[in-house]
This record gives sequence, structure tokens and C-alpha cells, in this order.
Amino acid sequence: MDILGTTLRVCVEDLEAAVVFYERLAGAKALRFERGGVHVAAVGCFLLMSGPEAELEVLRKVAATIAVKDVDEAHRLLSELGARVLAGPVPTPVGRNLIAMHPDGVVYEYVDRNVG
Repeated sequence: MDILGTTLRVCVEDLEAAVVFYERLAGAKALRFERGGVHVAAVGCFLLMSGPEAELEVLRKVAATIAVKDVDEAHRLLSELGARVLAGPVPTPVGRNLIAMHPDGVVYEYVDRNVG
């Protein structure tokens, strides 16, 4: 499985203030979208999230987002290695994702940019 990079997930109260800070820190413009009532801004290696506390509580359980070449390949390897796939693979606005719990109990999101 090719791991292309990781994204740090940050839950924030004030998304607008956080975007200003992280855009300057990362030297990149935010890519914004909304999913399930949560407002999201991707800035460099940071994924800023703001929204209802009930939704954020679930999102906080995911340690990081890992970009991979192919989510299906990640699914196969994770399953072989004893990880438990909790959700997905499912389509997203920019590709596909899945949520998996590793044997050590840590939960990660795996994403690819394969649309379709």
C-alpha cells in the first residue's frame, strides 16, 4: 500500500479564526467543504473541523487521516493485518474513504482521490 501523506485533524470552535492562523502557518489557502453539518477547511497538512459537538465527538475519535493511492488496496491490507474496518469504503466529494481501527485500538481514516 502506498501511503502518500497524513493529515492532522483539528477540531476548532471558531473556524474562521483558525483558517487565518493555519493559512499563514502552512502558506496555503484553505479548501472548504461541509459534510454532515460539520464545516471543514483543509489547509496544508491540517484538516480543521467545526460544528455540532455531537458530530465533533465522533470525529475526535479518529487520530489522523492517511492519504493512500487506493482505498481498496488499503482495505485489503488492513484486513489481512487484523485491522477492523468500521466504515467504508464510501465515496466523498474528492475520492473515497474508509475508517479502520488498528489492532492497537487507534482509529484512522484512509482516503484516496479515485473518483468514480
